[in-house]
Amino acid sequence: RKLLRIILHYRFPVHVLTKSKLILRDLDILKEIDKKAILPKDLRNKLNHSVLITFSLSTLDSKVAKIFEPGAPTPRERLETMQKCKENGFFTGVAYIPVLPFISDSDEQLEEMVKTAKDYGADYVFVGALTLFGIGKRFYYKVLDRYFPNLLPNYRRLFRIFNQPNKEYQRKLERKAMEFCEKCGIKYKIL
Repeated sequence: RKLLRIILHYRFPVHVLTKSKLILRDLDILKEIDKKAILPKDLRNKLNHSVLITFSLSTLDSKVAKIFEPGAPTPRERLETMQKCKENGFFTGVAYIPVLPFISDSDEQLEEMVKTAKDYGADYVFVGALTLFGIGKRFYYKVLDRYFPNLLPNYRRLFRIFNQPNKEYQRKLERKAMEFCEKCGIKYKIL
């Protein structure tokens, strides 16, 4: 709240990217920011809001989410929180970031993610591939080894020596998300 008050004081716009339901506590300050913030010139003709609220999800499956995001609100709780933000007049969306290769990246899952975001009132959706490097990569592989050991060879092929899946995988992911957004009548990306 202290940071939001500073943002309000200086009339800055804000993009909140969160998994938390705690944002509901701060809707009063966010409403003031949305009214009083000054958008940069290059965004004035592109946005009608000074506050953007984006909820991050990797999957709609609560069991999978519990494995990869322990302690975070369930996907449904995040979507319900987003819906409440939307009902309060905010410009809201969903970031399916990171989409989990071989776990939450099938065409059916991507389409369901987009459709669900639309059903909960999202104004936009965007996706992003998983990034793995350093200690995070080792930790992620340990989680895979425990819960999805059959997927380890696929991950090693997909990531090889890189920290992201190859460009072909990333382009396909984005192309499919754009296709499903168009089909469901929801904007892909914020602008």
